Formats: sequence, C-alpha cells, structure tokens
Amino acid sequence: MTLLNLVVILVIIGMGLYLINRYIPMASSIKSILNVVVVVVVCVWILQAIGLWDGAANIRLPR
Repeated sequence: MTLLNLVVILVIIGMGLYLINRYIPMASSIKSILNVVVVVVVCVWILQAIGLWDGAANIRLPR
C-alpha cells in the first residue's frame, strides 16, 4: 500500500466520521464511543498495513 493510498483512505474515514458526528443526531456518549472505536480500528489497520503489528492474525481464543 502506497503512502498516497493511505492518506486518501484516512481522509475519507475522517470526513465520514465528521459527517456522522455533525449531521446524525445521537447522544454525546454514543458519539464518544463511536469515535474511540473508529480511532482504535484505524490505528490497528494502519499498524497492520505498514507491517508493525502482526499480532491480530495470531490471536487464539481458549475453549
């Protein structure tokens, strides 16, 4: 993935989150949770995209 693709995707995600926060009415606590979830998912995705975190693919849940 090139740096330009990464920046374009981050801008699209940021604009989408801004539009959701701005124009969809919801409680502020739900907005905060949504923002945190999106930021965490994007951070994990970026770390996987640049190869700094391979841990998510190797997680095993005990039975």
